[in-house]
Amino acid sequence: MLEETGGEEKGTRTGRSLRFTPILFFFYFIFNLLAPPLGFCTKEDKMADHLAWPSGIGGWTWDKEDKAFNRETLFNHIDGAAEVYLAYNFQQASVHRYVRTGQPDIVAEVYKMGSSEDAFGVFSLERQDPEVGIGQGSEFGGSLLRFWKGRYFVSVLGEGEGKEIEATVLSFGRRLAASIKETGQPPRMLRYLPELPSLPSYDKLCFLHSHVLLNRCFFLSHDNILKLGSDVQAVLARYPQGSNKIRLLIVGYPSEARARSALASFKSAYMPESGQNSSVRTEDNTWTKIEHYRKVIIIVFGTTFQSDAEHLVQSTVAKIKEDGS
Repeated sequence: MLEETGGEEKGTRTGRSLRFTPILFFFYFIFNLLAPPLGFCTKEDKMADHLAWPSGIGGWTWDKEDKAFNRETLFNHIDGAAEVYLAYNFQQASVHRYVRTGQPDIVAEVYKMGSSEDAFGVFSLERQDPEVGIGQGSEFGGSLLRFWKGRYFVSVLGEGEGKEIEATVLSFGRRLAASIKETGQPPRMLRYLPELPSLPSYDKLCFLHSHVLLNRCFFLSHDNILKLGSDVQAVLARYPQGSNKIRLLIVGYPSEARARSALASFKSAYMPESGQNSSVRTEDNTWTKIEHYRKVIIIVFGTTFQSDAEHLVQSTVAKIKEDGS
């Protein structure tokens, strides 16, 4: 069912670097066609909450250039990944570079997203390093700190290695996190993830809206077979189980009719041989199961036994009922 190549995970049905491709450019173009840009940033419309940027830490000082980007200009800064941020309702960004003679630079980037859920989503998409207790969720490795707090996603990168620059990157992160006064809630859909004694904790989690983002975490199809969109919320959790990696995908739609339409679309495209059944054994001899409960679709990929997929789905439905959704 699954194959993993260079960090990209795929479903047979159909790294961390964010690379620009023609198909992503297509979706970026459509996205901006439907959502009018905010215009270029000026001093008046930059970060509304006026972050308390440090002038310097540990011998690194600000180079005095305040770079600001909005929805129109973000591609000038991150040409290979702007479409990812736009899909998470990106609003504005501010970038500061800190320099020290004879030492690598440190670059701090603060992205203001549309909601705390979107800030969490950007953070979740590429997460792979240990938590360091900064903001509402963080990771640090290889002189790169990433964290989210409130509507903000923050990246602090030391363009070199060594204990001194790593310690300074963390100091910058703590100062920036302290200057962000607001906090926010992580996606409510995380509450739906079941905790089962037979299943270890997930080792990867993605929160997303679009199928382009879903394909970054787990490739299903070039087509939007689950009818994802800006008004849809989805969480994908990956659970290691021996040599297998089980995926649990939970998708919440604005209406039950939308959920039923997505259910029919997915079954037709991904498991047409299932007929009236809700589960199917795939080419790699594992099971895929889909279930619909009110406005939510639950899909399990990659279990060795059909009963395991059924148990995981029903445990998820129980969590949704418990939450009152």
